[in-house]
Amino acid sequence: MVEELVAAGVTLASAGVVYAMAAARVIKQYERGVVFRLGRLRPEVREPGFTMIVPFVDRLQKVNMQVVTMPVPAQEGITRDNVTVRVDAVVYFKVTGPAEAVVRVEDYRFAVAQMAQTSLRSIIGKSELDDLLSNREKLNQGLELMIDSPAVEWGVTIDRVEIKDVSLPETMKRSMARQAEADRERRARVINADAELQASRKLAEAAQQMADTPAALQLRLLQTVTAVAAEKNSTLVLPFPVELLRFLERAQQGVPAVPSPPPQEDRDRG
Repeated sequence: MVEELVAAGVTLASAGVVYAMAAARVIKQYERGVVFRLGRLRPEVREPGFTMIVPFVDRLQKVNMQVVTMPVPAQEGITRDNVTVRVDAVVYFKVTGPAEAVVRVEDYRFAVAQMAQTSLRSIIGKSELDDLLSNREKLNQGLELMIDSPAVEWGVTIDRVEIKDVSLPETMKRSMARQAEADRERRARVINADAELQASRKLAEAAQQMADTPAALQLRLLQTVTAVAAEKNSTLVLPFPVELLRFLERAQQGVPAVPSPPPQEDRDRG
């Protein structure tokens, strides 16, 4: 009798261990557990840690709550200004409703990927090339809104969407390079013309100042001669200044004439 009781106890203990092993589950910190009991969803979501389910009756499905980084394959399209481009992007999203992510959509990752590709093609058709190249922040916000609207019903939240790269045809790249070169040349010519205008104004002012003060022209000439002579590697041809000739002419007109000596006859009479 005792042996039978011992055997029964051992059997019950073994059955209890087997039951505990079949019912025990461990949920990691970044996961949540969704339980289906006989095919029906249980309202409570199992938190991280150790949990128990009813073997052969309950089925526990774990849902990853981490942020998922999903690259969007390059999509080819025609912009609003009729330019063919290839654009690729990356989507950052996470699951906020584990039950909805399991029940309402078959595979939420695949659904988000397909929605991202469709939205990216739609954004390409609605945008111009300049917006794709320089105004990406606004396009990223529009793309995020287009993906997030249906994803909310799936228990998924879109954190961020980024357009990674815009590929252009080689002919378009050459055309843009020529356009940029022509624009830089135009700006260089405008700058040169503005510099010439400013220089001409300053030269006109300097000429007017020198015309009012002739001595300033002589001082400027002497400064130029000094600057050239400092190098000692060139031959200096100094023109004779016209102002000096005028000065000598005025000086000659101001000196009285010298009387000529009397003739020899007048000296003899004296």
